[in-house]
Amino acid sequence: MNNKKNILRYILCCTILISIFIVILSACINGQSNRENAYILLPASDENTNADNNAINISTSTLSYILPDPDTDGDISVENALSTRRSHRSYRNESISKEQLSQLLWAAYGITSSNNFRTAPSAGATYPLEIYAVIGDVTGIEPGLYRYIPKEHKIEQTISGDIRKELGETTFSSTNSKMIIDAPVTITYCAVFERTTGRYGERGRNYVFIELGHSAQNVYLQAEALGLGTCAIGAFSDIDVSALLQLSQNEEPIYLLPVGYISG
Repeated sequence: MNNKKNILRYILCCTILISIFIVILSACINGQSNRENAYILLPASDENTNADNNAINISTSTLSYILPDPDTDGDISVENALSTRRSHRSYRNESISKEQLSQLLWAAYGITSSNNFRTAPSAGATYPLEIYAVIGDVTGIEPGLYRYIPKEHKIEQTISGDIRKELGETTFSSTNSKMIIDAPVTITYCAVFERTTGRYGERGRNYVFIELGHSAQNVYLQAEALGLGTCAIGAFSDIDVSALLQLSQNEEPIYLLPVGYISG
């Protein structure tokens, strides 16, 4: 009888040990898998990145610029700007000022009240748009890609260096490409659709594009008031723009507005 009990205890102990071993082995396998996935997600090393002379330099700095306060009392009336607004496709090789950039970005999506309401209406105040400035020739600002932060009215660099040529190459025509290369700045619209669809379902996608129209028209009118010109571009490769700008997975590029002094 005692022998049987001893055998049962032995079998039970073996079973427990085997179970513990399986749990440990499984954890080790999962840990290795996670480490492999982590390696896949890591960006290329500096050595690999610099191997290509045309590689884009992801900014590791905290370079940012507080923009000048926007002017809310301009010299040109809304009616005048509406009557003269046109799409302009040729730009002079001339820089714009930091004040002009400030005015353009504020017109696009700037804060206009203590409630954080903005220059463009938004369905449910969900504000799905993310606005970037591809800067090549703005006085007092280093070339690069910058994200506009409306609440602080500032821009933060995400990519250093002039990427106008690369952005132009993502478009579907030589005319569009030349506009982006020649313009001192291209205002780039992206959208995080989930901010609006999370409240309104798939119908929210329509609201995002409506909001884009409101904001882009503001840029058109502000450019006109500043003596500048712009032309909206929607014909580009979403995949290529997303890759070039290193956008997050939930951001989608939807509009490009090169802005500059009109040529001819």
